Amino acid sequence: MISTRLRSLALALILPSAVGAAGDPLAAVRVADDDRVAATIAADRTRLHAIYSPALHRVHSGGKVDDKAGHLKGVVNRDGAFEKFDYRTRDFVLAAPGVFIMKGRVVVHSHNSKGKSQNDVDFPAVWREENARRRLLAWQAAKNPLVALGK
Repeated sequence: MISTRLRSLALALILPSAVGAAGDPLAAVRVADDDRVAATIAADRTRLHAIYSPALHRVHSGGKVDDKAGHLKGVVNRDGAFEKFDYRTRDFVLAAPGVFIMKGRVVVHSHNSKGKSQNDVDFPAVWREENARRRLLAWQAAKNPLVALGK
């Protein structure tokens, strides 16, 4: 009896958010970005391959430009392992049917052979619906001054 009640309660809490995301395109893009962040931290090639558009154009805060293959290789090989994405702001706008702009500010915590780092960046990103999935098409990061990390 208790387990049936717990299952019912769990479904009552989970289903509205899943249905809401499916019915609200901006919420669905937010879910896709949350999945991108989790897959990036996990360095999960399969999930990232499904999330990134084949036409991905990614500009790093240091100016390096990657396509999908190059960025996947860097994340999966842990050239700079991502630990946490601390969004300060993250907004989504429907730009055209099936095209979404995500803009905001995030502090990216990572580490590489030189040690740990935090990059405070502003970014625009473009998500596009491709084959009934929302995929990341473009990302461009611009570093904020180091003094801004505490703000």
